[in-house]
Amino acid sequence: MMRQYELVERVQRYKPDVNEALLNKAYVYAMQKHGHQKRASGDPYFSHPLEVAAILTEMHLDEATIAVALLHDTIEDTTATRAEIDELFGPEIGALVEGLTKLKKLDLVSSKAEQAENLRKLLLAISEDVRVLLVKLADRLHNMRTLDHVPVHKRLRIAEETMEIYAPLAGRMGMQDMREELEELAFRYINPEAYHAVTERLSDLTERNRGVISEIEAALARLFEKYQINAVVKSRQKKPWSVFRKMEAKALSFEQLSDIFGFRVIVDTVEDCYRALGAIHTTWSMVPGRFKDYISTPKQNDYRSIHTTIVGPSRQRVELQIRTHEMDRIAEYGVAAHSLYKDFGPNANGPGNQISRDTNAYAWLRRTIEALSEGDNPEDFLENTKLELFHDQVFCFTPKGRLIALPRGATPIDFAYAVHTEVGDSCVGAKINGRIMPLMTELKNGDEVEIIRSKAQVPPAAWESVVVTGKARSAIRRATRNAIRKQYSGLGARILERAFERAGKTFSKDLLKPVLPRLARKDVEDVLAAVGRGELSSQDVIHAVFPDYKDERVTQGPKRREEGWFNLRNAAGMLFQIPGRAGRRNRKEKGRESSGGENGALPIRGVSGDLPVRFAPEGAVPGDRIVGILTPGQGITIYPIQSPSLTAFDDQPERWIDVRWDIDENMKERFPARLSVTAINEPGSLAAIAQVIATNDANIHTLSMARTAPDFTEMIFDLEVWDLKHLNRLISQLKEASCVSDVRRVNG
Repeated sequence: MMRQYELVERVQRYKPDVNEALLNKAYVYAMQKHGHQKRASGDPYFSHPLEVAAILTEMHLDEATIAVALLHDTIEDTTATRAEIDELFGPEIGALVEGLTKLKKLDLVSSKAEQAENLRKLLLAISEDVRVLLVKLADRLHNMRTLDHVPVHKRLRIAEETMEIYAPLAGRMGMQDMREELEELAFRYINPEAYHAVTERLSDLTERNRGVISEIEAALARLFEKYQINAVVKSRQKKPWSVFRKMEAKALSFEQLSDIFGFRVIVDTVEDCYRALGAIHTTWSMVPGRFKDYISTPKQNDYRSIHTTIVGPSRQRVELQIRTHEMDRIAEYGVAAHSLYKDFGPNANGPGNQISRDTNAYAWLRRTIEALSEGDNPEDFLENTKLELFHDQVFCFTPKGRLIALPRGATPIDFAYAVHTEVGDSCVGAKINGRIMPLMTELKNGDEVEIIRSKAQVPPAAWESVVVTGKARSAIRRATRNAIRKQYSGLGARILERAFERAGKTFSKDLLKPVLPRLARKDVEDVLAAVGRGELSSQDVIHAVFPDYKDERVTQGPKRREEGWFNLRNAAGMLFQIPGRAGRRNRKEKGRESSGGENGALPIRGVSGDLPVRFAPEGAVPGDRIVGILTPGQGITIYPIQSPSLTAFDDQPERWIDVRWDIDENMKERFPARLSVTAINEPGSLAAIAQVIATNDANIHTLSMARTAPDFTEMIFDLEVWDLKHLNRLISQLKEASCVSDVRRVNG
C-alpha cells in the first residue's frame, strides 16, 4: 500500500508547489475513518481510496482532487459527516465528497427509471464540477481492476454497467486511455471466450510482426530526419474490445482486419503536423477515403489529430495519427489534460472552472443537460443519453457555414433538430449539397445541409424510427404526445360543450380553473384531454363546477319500453337510444337517423380530422346511420348502426356517443367499407371483379379469401368509397358481372 510521503511525492513531480498539508491531513483522516474495514479481497479498505488517488496522480490532477479521492467513501461508509469534512477541508471539498456519496451505483438490474435518475444525478454533478467525474471514473477503474475478488454473480452486472455507462462517458469526455482500459476489463467478464481468443490472436500477431513494426518505425524516423522534422514515432496495437467490435460490426474475420497496428507521430507544432503529412504523402501512396483532419475540425470531445492510411514499406497498409504533444496529452486524458484546477481556489467560478466549461466535451455535456429540462420521461432520457454516448461523429455544415456534429448514421431530420427544436418540428424537406434529397438520407462528413420548413408541419411519429440522435427522438415523441393531447383536448371540449348545453348551462374553460384541485388535474387542458380520452366523466366535471346540479340520468317512456327501446343519457351528457331485446331484432326499422340528426351530435368527417376518430373493421360511409363508441385512451370508434358488434356495448351506455356526418365537399376523402363477393372459381374472375371496382372509382385496400370451394370462391374486399350511394352503385355493378354469384356488405 502506498505510503503517505509517496503520494505527496507523486503530486510534487508535476506540481512542485503542492499543498502537502492538505494531502497529509486527508490521508490520515481517511485511514483513521476506514479503520479496520476490509475489501472483498481481504485488503484494508483504505487501499481502495488510496489507489483511486494514485490513478488521478497519473492524470496530473491537483491536490484538491486527490484529497477528494481519498475522502470519497468516508461519508457513505464511515462515521464521517459533511459538517466535519467542511470544517477540516473546506466547503468545496465537502460538497464534492457529498456529491459523490449521493451518486449511488448505476445498477442496470434496477428499473429504468432508477437508472435514469442516477444518470441524471451524475451528469448534473459533472456539470457543476468535472472533478466529480474524474474521481468517479478512477473509482470505477480500480473496482474493475479488482473485480476478480467480487462474488461471481455480481461481476457480470458490474462489467455491463461499466461498458454501458462509464466507458463511453470517459470517451465522450476525451479520456481515451481510461475508456480503452475500462472496455478491455469489462470485455473480459462480459464475453470471456471471445476476450481470450482475440487476446491470443493479437499476441501471436505481435510476435510475428515485430520485425515489420521496427522496419516501419525506422523508415518513418529516416523520413522525418530527411525533412528536418522533430518527431517521435510510437507504434500501437488495437485493444481486444476494439478488434472484436469491428469484427462484429463489419462481419470480418481476424485476418481481414488491416488496421490492427498503427503508428502515432508526435511533433512540436501544428505546422509540423502538416509538414509531416506532406512528407508522408509524397513518399507513400495514400489509401483513398482514409484521410481525416481532426485538427481543423476537432471532435466533440476535444480530440485533435490527423488520420491517414498509406501503403507503406513492404506494401503493407499503415495507419498513422499525426498530432502535437499537447494534442496527444488531450487525446489520452481528455478534460483532465486542460490543467483545469491549477489555480484552485474556493471560488467555483474561478479560472480553472471557466477553462473546463469552454471545452467541446463540456459543450456536449451542456446539450445533454438541456434534455433534462425538456420533460422527457426517465426511460427516454436514459435511452437517448446512451445513444449519444456510443455514436461516433460526422461533421456537416449549415448554408451559413455553421458546423454541426452528429452521430454517424444521422439524417437531415437529426441535423434539423441539432440546429434547433423548432427547425426540426417544422422540417418538410432538405437540400444536401444543393440537391433535394430524401429526409432519410444518411449524412456524410462535409455535407452542407439546408432544411426546408413549413409552419403547417407536425413531425410524423414514424420519424422516431429514422433518427439516431437522442434530441431528435425526444422532440418527435414530445410533438407526437402534444398532437394526440391536442386531439383529445378538442374532443373533450366539444363533449363538455354539449354536456353543459344538455344541463342548461353554458360551458366556458374559465369555469374549470377554480375546480382543478377537485378534478385532480394540473390545468384546464388536462381536464379536456381526460374527458376526451374517457378517463373523466363529463357529469363529474359538471358536478365539480355546479355542486348543486341534479340530473335524471335514466328516463324510460312507456311507449319506448313496449317497443324495446330505452332513452339514456351517456357520460358525455348526450341523449342516445339503445335497443332492448325487441329493439335489437328490428334495429334497421327503429334505429335513429344519426346521419341526418343535428341535436347535440358530434360531427364526424373522417379519420384525418382534429378528433381522435377511427372506424370499426367493417367500416362506415357517409349516408350510413352511425354511432360512436368511446374507448378510454383510444378515442371514438365509429360503427354503422346495424352492426352486430354493437351488442357487445349494450350494457355499457356510458360509452355511447351520438355522432353525425359532417362532410366538407371541398375535401375529398374516401371511407372504409367491407364487401363479401362470391365468385365462380375460374381463371380471370378476380381480374374481372377488380376491373369493376376500378371502373367505379373505388379503391381496394385489402383482399382475403374467406372460403374456397370447387365451384365458388368467397372473397372479402376492404374498400375505400366516397359515400353510401357510391357503395350501392358499386354493389349493383358487381352483381351484374357474369362471374359473380352474390355480393353483400359485411357489417361486423
